[in-house]
Amino acid sequence: MIDPEVLATPRLVLRELVPQDLDFVATMLANPDVSRHYERHFTRDDAEVWIDRQIERYRRDGHGLWLVEERPSGAPVGQVGLALQEVEGMIEPEVGWLLDRSYWGRGFATEAARAVRDAAFRRWRYPKVISLIRPENAPSQRVAHRIGMTPGRRVNFHSFAHIVFAVAAPAETARRYTANLSGSQRSPSSEGDAM
Repeated sequence: MIDPEVLATPRLVLRELVPQDLDFVATMLANPDVSRHYERHFTRDDAEVWIDRQIERYRRDGHGLWLVEERPSGAPVGQVGLALQEVEGMIEPEVGWLLDRSYWGRGFATEAARAVRDAAFRRWRYPKVISLIRPENAPSQRVAHRIGMTPGRRVNFHSFAHIVFAVAAPAETARRYTANLSGSQRSPSSEGDAM
């Protein structure tokens, strides 16, 4: 049985990935346009590992990349979510998005990323979220700007230069997060993947 939705927007539903999503994920990741800004091209086996990694993130962190489905058809359009990344020795919550090529240009990435950003602040109480974006990836930079992020420092992430886009939570959310901080550090995926 497929897990219930995690988030919803006017046009989209975000839900946890399950092994039955392999055909879609493998096809999407195999498209060279989709994987252009990753360090490699993805095989079907890579896609299976990718799904397993997200399932582990759901268990460990309470979030990860989710499958995005179009309403009301239920057609999968991509993945958008919240993943903890290690950036220069610090654990940072990253809003990430990756859409199937046939769904580019419809505003789905922005719509889903905005919902994930809001959930990161309200549900998970993160004081800030980032997005790691390659300098040549202009479309993703536009999405980051649309969800209120601003570009900051450049970092080396998976052997490539990335710009760290970031946006802070509203002041009240950040204060509650700081007040409830237990001092425990979460660790990122040991796989060290880009998403």
